[in-house]
Amino acid sequence: MNKEWSLDVLYKSYDDPQFAADEAELDSLIKKFAEFAADMKGEPKEVLCEALDLNLKIMGLASQLFSFASLSRSTNTSDTRAASILGRLSGKMSGLAVPRTALVQYVAGLEDLQGVIDSYPLLKEHEFYLKNIKEDAKYTLSPEVEKVISLYEISGSSAWASLQSFLTSTVPVEYEGKVTNLSDIRNLAYDPDPAVRKAAYEAELKCYDRIRDAVAYSLNSIKLEVIRNCQLRGYDSALDETLKSSHMKKETLDALMAAIEEYLPKFWEYMKAKAKLLGYENGLPFYELFAPLQGNDKEYTTQDAKNYLVDLFSTFDQEETDMIARAFDEAWIDFYPHEGKVGGAFCSGLATKAQSRILTNFGGQLGDVITLAHELGHAFHNYCLKDNSLMNRNVSMPVAETASTFNEVVAMNAAIAMEKDLIARRALIENQLQDANQIICDIYSRYLFETSVFENRENEFMFADRLCELMLDAQKKAYGDGLDPDYLHPYMWVCKSHYYSGHRSFYNFPYAFGGLFARGLYAKYLKEGESFVPLYKKLLKATGTTTVEGAAEVAGIDLTDKDFWRSSLQILADEIDEFVELCKE
Repeated sequence: MNKEWSLDVLYKSYDDPQFAADEAELDSLIKKFAEFAADMKGEPKEVLCEALDLNLKIMGLASQLFSFASLSRSTNTSDTRAASILGRLSGKMSGLAVPRTALVQYVAGLEDLQGVIDSYPLLKEHEFYLKNIKEDAKYTLSPEVEKVISLYEISGSSAWASLQSFLTSTVPVEYEGKVTNLSDIRNLAYDPDPAVRKAAYEAELKCYDRIRDAVAYSLNSIKLEVIRNCQLRGYDSALDETLKSSHMKKETLDALMAAIEEYLPKFWEYMKAKAKLLGYENGLPFYELFAPLQGNDKEYTTQDAKNYLVDLFSTFDQEETDMIARAFDEAWIDFYPHEGKVGGAFCSGLATKAQSRILTNFGGQLGDVITLAHELGHAFHNYCLKDNSLMNRNVSMPVAETASTFNEVVAMNAAIAMEKDLIARRALIENQLQDANQIICDIYSRYLFETSVFENRENEFMFADRLCELMLDAQKKAYGDGLDPDYLHPYMWVCKSHYYSGHRSFYNFPYAFGGLFARGLYAKYLKEGESFVPLYKKLLKATGTTTVEGAAEVAGIDLTDKDFWRSSLQILADEIDEFVELCKE
């Protein structure tokens, strides 16, 4: 089996004549679109059809060029040519800002947009996209102002975000007489030795003294820029902007959060049970949240992983099973860690090829197999979208983790069901609960913290001590007595990059949404069996052409109903009950 992926379906190399030809064609199309947008005259139907045609061509070429360069760089971060090409391509695409703003204004000015949409099949196909343009126009400023804002953001929120990234990636961490980095020290939270986990936690907290004031300035500056931009554009708040860009109702978020609040004490039970198992009586110290439990040390090869996943999903859906087999057989996956390769795992869709590419750092543990299942879920989501127009594949964050988390739940639950040894079974359940605890308690704490930051920022500059106070308050509300109050983490606002974006606020609740939405779908699958699968695939396809609530309605789910979220959380509550009982044994 291959160790690395193949990108030949895109280009053979940077010197492939097709690469140069596509880049030249992209230049020509961008210029043509700018000229078109400067003089949009004629029948609205004809204008919109030409705009869509040009956009589709630009998106197709740009996605192919960007994919080749970015994927090449992800397996070789020292690839300077890739970095140069990505910079060049970004510069080309920035030339679309003014003409696209002009198009937004044109669409907004159409009094009978629905009538125009109904007049031609191509426009009807892109109804959701066009209606969103008209809706977004309410919050779009003039082309000149938009250009000025984009220029100032370079030395504003973008620069402050870069500062946070630079400081957290370069701050020296003193540990056991040596100097290491923040990424390595945080990874020691998974070390099997409790003394190592505690020492790493203490070293991590100590290192933040070096950078906390500068990072506090970053956070304050970014959040104030977001507030001012929202005011200029007419959004009620940063949360309002996030919900609108996610095509999600506030009622859905309220139902989700209300259900989470009800079930928080159940997760506190899980943490207290784990604490006692590890020898703690006052709740779980923060540095023990990721402590591994003994019990499952089986190792897997990539062939084992393929066999396991193909066999498992053959009982769910043949179409997904065939795609999983293709991913292994046709070099869609780059498996192993090596120098110069990025960490973690991701899936990237090749929009023009109806394929995906998956990067992992496979180490042979069950967790690595589950990671493959997760990323292959993203690939299947991409596969279900393949017949959609490129402009109908823009999936919002809340539903982006649906298929991946669904796959993860299927794979993990199968592993638990097959395990007969009680110690090993307990370890597997705890591993799943550990992840669930992150999307419930941790995400809830992040949501509370960011809410309080936005509430305070307009009238108050929050120095580091104040931000630590807000973070501790959020953690106490989210984790309750599940965590030892003497060992919390006041600096989680420093190390989490999710807070440091001028364009993506509240980058937290979508994780809770995705994790619980997928579990709710899994519960329906267990109840309805084979009849659920076609609806599931139809739902995934619909995520690019409807709202979050509209996609859920395909499967007969009302996301504004708190009972749906309760049903998802109850699945986890039942697992917590079993874990607590196994801890007693």
